[in-house]
Amino acid sequence: MPLLQPYVPSSVEVLGPGRPEDTHAGIETAQGAIVARSRFDERVFDRAPDLVAICRTGIGCDSIDLEAATRRGVAVCNAPDGPTISTAEHTVALMLAVSKSVVRAGNQLRNACGDGDHYATHLGIELRNKTLGLVGFGRIARRVAAIGTGLSMHVHAFDPYIAEDAFPSTVVRAGTLEELLMASDVVSVHVPMTPANAQMFDARAFATMKPGAVFVNAARGGLVDQDALLEALDSGHLFGAGLDVTDPEPLDTSHPLLHRPNVTVTPHVAAGTDEARIRMFQPAVEQAIMVIEGRRPPHMVNPEAWKGVVARL
Repeated sequence: MPLLQPYVPSSVEVLGPGRPEDTHAGIETAQGAIVARSRFDERVFDRAPDLVAICRTGIGCDSIDLEAATRRGVAVCNAPDGPTISTAEHTVALMLAVSKSVVRAGNQLRNACGDGDHYATHLGIELRNKTLGLVGFGRIARRVAAIGTGLSMHVHAFDPYIAEDAFPSTVVRAGTLEELLMASDVVSVHVPMTPANAQMFDARAFATMKPGAVFVNAARGGLVDQDALLEALDSGHLFGAGLDVTDPEPLDTSHPLLHRPNVTVTPHVAAGTDEARIRMFQPAVEQAIMVIEGRRPPHMVNPEAWKGVVARL
């Protein structure tokens, strides 16, 4: 199946794309930048004096210096709806892969060349009637909650920034993170990467989780103390982990997380479907055009910058 063609209006002049040796190639004369994961800091802003819009093909903007962008009159936008479906599905795929020991079973089959009683030694978890704990309850988490409910799981969520009446009747709202971790058989992370959230999943958090629990993270790698995660796995406290994000990305090929049979790691590809790419790229391009034309975009992450943007146009 061929990749869907990206949305590029005929009025748009494409200056990139970036190259491995220079991820910001062509930015010197750009007014708008469509950004996946490239970093935008003072050095990059200095290269792009005409830049008025940075539009993420996704949700998180932790790779962009928002303070510098605002100070320079640059609008930063995201595409919050684009990755929702694919990332939620990938999150559930990781949850299932770990709970069913897919990697371990596949390795046993390959290494034993089909010999042995694999059924007798297989370790797996049935998710029906288990508790799925969601840390954060935004767009992606809500879709994961719906899938979890479809699997007959009990869904709990912790998000102090969401009003109580915004939680559906099928989701139990946890009062604290500790309460959620203690109750959950599977913990799935859905919070943004901020300085306050850095390594929020540390040794204490993992120790609070149920013995035999599964940990899943498709949000940001910096939310997790990976050494503490390894200790929780090595001690047997956690059944396993599913990770689409790590810190750094990618991990060195010798990193122990890549060589554990009870850990499934994918290289930050949760939103890597044709459908999600279109849903992320199109609004990013459309919002860049809006800013350049002096129209305020709908998903501006630094709204306080708009006055400065208008002054520069």
